[in-house]
Formats: sequence, structure tokens, C-alpha cells
Amino acid sequence: MGFRVTYSGGKTGFSGCGKETTKKGTPWLGAKADSSANLGFEAKLWLTADKLRNNMDAAEYKHVVLGLIFLKYISDTFDEHHAKLIAGQGDYEGANPEDPDEYKAENVFWVPAEARWSHLQANAKQPTIGKTVDDAMVAIERDNPRLKGVLPKDYARPGAGQASPRRTDRPDRHH
Repeated sequence: MGFRVTYSGGKTGFSGCGKETTKKGTPWLGAKADSSANLGFEAKLWLTADKLRNNMDAAEYKHVVLGLIFLKYISDTFDEHHAKLIAGQGDYEGANPEDPDEYKAENVFWVPAEARWSHLQANAKQPTIGKTVDDAMVAIERDNPRLKGVLPKDYARPGAGQASPRRTDRPDRHH
């Protein structure tokens, strides 16, 4: 199973995770509602995104968020396979859920304990969460050579969570 985040012409796309975009690039959520319902949904998404990013510039925010989305995705995929290995039924009988080769054989990224979403979530309110996320990215790259040099590792940098001047002239907003 592959997961790819692509940037093209300022647009972001996801592929390989069972969620698709339409030809027009509308959200991959698969909702087939009328355009007024989509506008309401999109407005709620923007409000949520604005709240999460606080005063961070949108161009910087997308890099922060996409790294976390990828981390959450591979952690969830890992957890699903981990549960199958623990159950040990069928092809997984006698499998070791802590053996990275069990995951690689199924084309699932190995996620070390210190990089698993549950660990990050448990430490989310710590003042060192930025370093914890950076360390998680380093650990994932260390144990998955295909990802070497790909993941963002700047969550602990000074000002990463600090506010920048609020942008009010969003060209993508409909007034």
C-alpha cells in the first residue's frame, strides 16, 4: 500500500490511501452532496484549519500538517497490521508483532515505539512535543530507508508553534 502527498500548481493531492480527488480537485472525502452542502462543509474545514494554525502562515502550515498527517497515516496502518499479528490467526500464526520484517513483508512501514501515534498523543501537552515529533520522524527514517531524508524534522525549531502576523486576505475565501 502506498501513500503519496503531491504538490502540483500549488494544490495538494493524496493518493494510494483509498481516498481520491475528483477531476476538479474537490475533497477526497467522497461525499456526494449538492454544492451548497459542500460550501458549508468547506467553510467548516477552513474554520477548523484556521483555529488549528492560529496565526501561522498558510504556506508554512501545510508543511507542518502534511508531515503530521503522514505520520498519523503510517501509524494507523502499522496499528492495524500490529493487531492482526497479535491475533495470530491464519497466515499470522506465530508471527512476532515486534519484528520489523513482519511489516515489510506486507508493505507496511515499521513504526518504532517512540514514533507511534499513541506515544506522541500521550506526550502532546509536554513542552518538548516538537522534539518528540522530530525524534519520531528520525526514528521512522532510520528504520525505513525508503523514507530517508523525506520526512520533515523541524517541529522543535524556535518559533514552530509561534504566531506570525494574522493573514486576512486569503484569496481562496469566498465573501
